[in-house]
Amino acid sequence: MITVDFKKLHVQPGYKILDIGCGAGRHTCAAYQLNDIIAIGADLSHKDLSEAKEKLEYHDMLGEHGGGTWGLSTADITCLPFKDNYFDIVICSEVLEHIPTDSDAVKEIIRVLKPGKNLVVSVPSYFPERICWALSNDYHNANQGHIRIYKKKELINLIEGSHVKHWATHYAHSIHSPYWWLKCLVGPTRENSLPVNLYKRFLTWDIMKGPWLIRAIDYLLNPVLGKSLVLYFKK
Repeated sequence: MITVDFKKLHVQPGYKILDIGCGAGRHTCAAYQLNDIIAIGADLSHKDLSEAKEKLEYHDMLGEHGGGTWGLSTADITCLPFKDNYFDIVICSEVLEHIPTDSDAVKEIIRVLKPGKNLVVSVPSYFPERICWALSNDYHNANQGHIRIYKKKELINLIEGSHVKHWATHYAHSIHSPYWWLKCLVGPTRENSLPVNLYKRFLTWDIMKGPWLIRAIDYLLNPVLGKSLVLYFKK
């Protein structure tokens, strides 16, 4: 499930791309498939980094990459182990809502970004996320701790305060919102709910097959029900 629209970023061969808070490596793997890219995934979770490593090695085995290189690093987003002005693109997807000191995190991801280059930040959208919090008192603790809900303007102001300029917005994954609402209704950590598991199977099928009708419905509903708010900035 890729949230970032790489076509907006005009990625050039040789770019160094940081996926901070990479988790299991979905955006790191997507970046690695671009032409001649250095894709770096960073996260605090050793378990997630191990899974990302397996996925990247699988891409290597199949030859599904753009001929560049990849690397993984254990890193705290509020104190990154990278030089100033090092990366051509920084991706921070579904991370800031977990971070108590989000302003420190924002300063760090902008510090390591080259001047004139792009930062992409995504967070859960306000309306779908507010429904999740209303349906379940446990939701914001269960998903590794969502400690806040951002409004679009609030987040833009926070990030632009560190000397970047917002230039584009889109919403993503509207058909994923009902899945999380179902999980909240039955209990966010419950594993044996038939409706939730059937909907998950549908989402997996959609990701694997990408049927045009579901893609069209997702696109049309994204401005209202999109699970993720995606913001683009230039330093």
